[in-house]
Amino acid sequence: MKLQVKFSLYNAVTKIAIILVLGAIILFSLDKLAYNQFDNRLIKKKNKIIKHLNDDEIDSLLNKQQSFTDYNILKEEFIILTDIPDNQKDSTAKVFTEKREIEGDIEVYRILNYKFSYHTNWYNLEIGETMTALQSIKNSIRFYMLIVLVAALLVTLLADFTFSNFLLKPFYLIIDKKINLVDDPSHYNYENIPTTTNDFKILDNSINSLMRKINTLFALEKQFIANVSHELLTPISILSTRFENMLNTPQIPVEHENKIYASLKTLNRLKVIINSLLLISKVENNQYLKTEEISLKQEIEDIYEDLEDRITDKNISYSAALTKDFHFTGNKALIHTLLINIINNAIKYNVIGGTITISDKSEAEKYVLTISDTGQGMSQALVEDAFDRFKRGNSEENGFGLGLAIVQSIARFHRIEIDIKSEEHKGTSISLSF
Repeated sequence: MKLQVKFSLYNAVTKIAIILVLGAIILFSLDKLAYNQFDNRLIKKKNKIIKHLNDDEIDSLLNKQQSFTDYNILKEEFIILTDIPDNQKDSTAKVFTEKREIEGDIEVYRILNYKFSYHTNWYNLEIGETMTALQSIKNSIRFYMLIVLVAALLVTLLADFTFSNFLLKPFYLIIDKKINLVDDPSHYNYENIPTTTNDFKILDNSINSLMRKINTLFALEKQFIANVSHELLTPISILSTRFENMLNTPQIPVEHENKIYASLKTLNRLKVIINSLLLISKVENNQYLKTEEISLKQEIEDIYEDLEDRITDKNISYSAALTKDFHFTGNKALIHTLLINIINNAIKYNVIGGTITISDKSEAEKYVLTISDTGQGMSQALVEDAFDRFKRGNSEENGFGLGLAIVQSIARFHRIEIDIKSEEHKGTSISLSF
């Protein structure tokens, strides 16, 4: 999981938890807040009535000519004024909830009860408001609170994601430019990625330092391989010449002659191994140019002419019906080596009277060349190790296990994708995607 996604998930979880806690607190305190608001409204109405009270209004309320305010049709509010004896004097306002029957309808009201004196007389004032209004207020508060919390959550998550994306941008640039896009240490770009984050600066400098060490070791390896190859090939050539001269010696014993021939064969095998390893090293070190125009169809025709005798000797049915003459820029000699190694294996490991089929197709933006045979095939375990040096799928055959390793190195050098499908005793199919 990406670091940016982890940041976003952490922020999302923490913010959701905070919002849930705040929402629970608000919901639990909502009733108290609503009742306080409701009671304050009743107290304000009481104060307003007391402030503007006169004899006419007292008479009207006492005679019950006006027991409702302007909302009397909906019976959402009532005002009742009654005389009380002097022994019930109490000027404290009390608020409570109670069912009342007003003009034949029973409703639950929040009622303010207040006793006061006016011109030496004591009166009891009751102001009530239906609880329906309170429930409406609570529902409205809940609805808008939910909208505000969800909107706040979305805005904060979007802001966090955008900020984390901005914050981690140098990190992904370092990964792409300093690691993923580097094919050759000698072409590495040591320029620092612009960033104000010290952690990313340390990472960038550490990668640069590591690549300098790798580049130094890489250069030493190139020089070592070149020197070793030269130093080994020289004594091999000298020994080969000496053995050949010994064979020209008159009256040489037959047993000595056989030993000399065996020694020459071993030297030649050693020379082939060194040349193969040197070729792989040069290809992987980009010591070849890719400036030639190559025709795959022409290369396959030339290879068939070179291998025609071997194909005929094993009575192999050979078919190379290409639908397209695909051209690309590369190194002609290396491509020739790649194709001849694959076709040579198709001949070597084929059965007598088998078949070799070379076909092509175009898919998406790729050109795919497939070389199939009906030979011995390989198990899945051997297919996975097919490109490893000195690992061979058929140990009873002569060889050194470097053919497909060379094929892989040349393919990587030309950015060609290789896919091997093989089944024991049924054959092998190798696809090259250009």
